[in-house]
Amino acid sequence: MEIREGYMPFKEYKTYYRIVGKKTGKKKPLVLLHGGPGSTHNYFEVLDRLAEEDGRELVMYDQIGCGESYVENRPDLWTAKTWIEELAALREHLGLDEMHLLGQSWGGMLLLDYVCNHKPAGLKSLILSSTLPASWMWGVEQHRMIKELPQEMQDAIEKATTSGDYSDPVYAAAETEYMLRHAAGAVTDDSPECLRRPVQKGGEAYVTGWGPNEFTPMGTLKDYDVTEQLKDIKEPSLVINGGNDLCTPYIAKYMYDRIPNSRWELFQFCRHMCFVEDNDRYVELMKEWLNAND
Repeated sequence: MEIREGYMPFKEYKTYYRIVGKKTGKKKPLVLLHGGPGSTHNYFEVLDRLAEEDGRELVMYDQIGCGESYVENRPDLWTAKTWIEELAALREHLGLDEMHLLGQSWGGMLLLDYVCNHKPAGLKSLILSSTLPASWMWGVEQHRMIKELPQEMQDAIEKATTSGDYSDPVYAAAETEYMLRHAAGAVTDDSPECLRRPVQKGGEAYVTGWGPNEFTPMGTLKDYDVTEQLKDIKEPSLVINGGNDLCTPYIAKYMYDRIPNSRWELFQFCRHMCFVEDNDRYVELMKEWLNAND
């Protein structure tokens, strides 16, 4: 399986990209937008098999601020405008005139902002994987699920959120438990290599863009809200989430109900990374969806 890597000049920095497989027939590339902000492309490598099994090119990249595109001490960069400009520049740089676009978590926010507010051409379909149409909605749902934690942990989260002091070990334990339940399990020796590999996370990008944790959106993305524009999305859209996901079934159904040409697939026993936790089903779903919408 052919893998090509490269860098695109972006602002005064550079954006790393990774292209897997080759185009066959009329199959359009699938471009993947990772979460965070400040995570990396790495976890998407569990989908490399899709390129080989479906004869389709996959394009993934590290958004500016993390991974091989790491930048620090530039809090002015961590805005939706920067990441939208980067996506548009990458499309031009790689000649991605027609493509499918998948966004997971924050990557889905980026996708929806791009589609709803910039009206790009050439998108064959959208995959909204464990994502959200509004920051306020995410915050509300996270706080609802916090109530499922032991009372001591609930109290620690409330205290930290109110005071802005996140240094209490009880708070740290509560956040860890919450993310274990709804985001992902611990990385072990049995985890895929791409999850075990050391990466440069973009902590500054995350805190500046989103906030101190998943339940407190207070960064530059705090006012993100495309709920009113969902009805105007023209592209076929596949909504995916897990039954124990940070993206709750309520959030997924909210998008499904409002995007005209949409389909919703619930991975009942998955958390925030369905493509990792039920890789076989996810890959088969991608094959079906992408080939139906090429």
